[in-house]
Amino acid sequence: MIVIVGNGVAGIAAAEALRAGGCTDAITLLGDEAHPPYHRPPLSKAWLAGEMEAAQLQMRSPEALARKQIELRPGVGVQAIDRAKCEVTLSDGQTLPYTGLVLATGSTPRRLSLPGGDAPNVLALRSRDDAEAIAASMAQAAAQGLPLVVIGGGFIGLEVAATARKKGLPVTVLEAAPRLLGRVLAPVLSDWYAALHTRHGVELVLNAQISAIETTAGQASAVLLADGRRLPCGLVLLGVGVTANDALARAAGLETDRGIVVDACSRTADPRIVAAGDCTARRLPDGSLLRLESVQNATEQGRSAAAALLGQARPFTATPWFWSDQYDCKLQMAGLSAGADEWAVRGDMAGTSFSVYHFRSGRLLAVDSVNAAKDHLTARKLMDAGVLPTPAQAADVDLDLAALLKP
Repeated sequence: MIVIVGNGVAGIAAAEALRAGGCTDAITLLGDEAHPPYHRPPLSKAWLAGEMEAAQLQMRSPEALARKQIELRPGVGVQAIDRAKCEVTLSDGQTLPYTGLVLATGSTPRRLSLPGGDAPNVLALRSRDDAEAIAASMAQAAAQGLPLVVIGGGFIGLEVAATARKKGLPVTVLEAAPRLLGRVLAPVLSDWYAALHTRHGVELVLNAQISAIETTAGQASAVLLADGRRLPCGLVLLGVGVTANDALARAAGLETDRGIVVDACSRTADPRIVAAGDCTARRLPDGSLLRLESVQNATEQGRSAAAALLGQARPFTATPWFWSDQYDCKLQMAGLSAGADEWAVRGDMAGTSFSVYHFRSGRLLAVDSVNAAKDHLTARKLMDAGVLPTPAQAADVDLDLAALLKP
């Protein structure tokens, strides 16, 4: 039996790839949430805004999985792995044997150790239930005329901020760093997003130092800053990152380092156990570890994990890509921009369609495109092929970059 722990994107990809690859073993897909598999990206956007039906959120129905002879067991987690016996202990006390085990356990939002940080309207967003709780708190805050305070100027925080503004809620975003999205965007694009949110009425506080969350009758009623400012609120959204759910693997003696350590083919040191998705840290050829939190990574690692259990090597080598929707702007990112020392802008940043190309020592690392899907797709093709334009070529809007791919 193949046991898959986690029924998100990575778990589904692994299960379906196993069947497509000719696996005839029984496949059991476990998920600790009561819901059937669903898409997470809409939770901070269309689902939170009430613009999506439950049927649209669903990734796979139990019936569709059953047709592929994949047994779905929602609401069942795993408490322990016994590698010697090749079995897992479930949250209901049962045990399941395995011939192959896929760990697709995802990640958990970080909390802040602040006075008042455990108030029931201090919420983080990861699951469908989280999103429903946030939507209910938003509605209550709106009815009381109270603002939303977002702690963290990353993608989740800014997407929720944009959704809240669309619903008419006053929003303040607190970011500890000197700019928004500082870990992933060039300064020029951070500034552009700051201006975008400001235009939509969001109050931004950069270099924010939070001292406490004030509570009234057990509910968060204000966020207190170290400089003495008091920001009233009806809801606090925590968007301060996630931690990989690697405790199960670590307790079983597998290597972990801010995630379950895997190779390019999603293999752990145990030949019967593979891992995929947000719970992993991939060992690169130079020995460093890479953590990616994206739908693409979860999908590709899930497929690699399935191949490994089938005795095949299917390394994940494609250019990483990500996206974020805020207001009417779609950001699409290709590559990893860390370490860039030069940038080229293609298009007009005064408008709403352009791309920022990231370079290090003249070599292209990544491309961030806003409402420029063609640029994004071309960038992925160029980087996958190893055909890298120069900064001057990237900035030349009269040059068809796709033509560089032609022999």
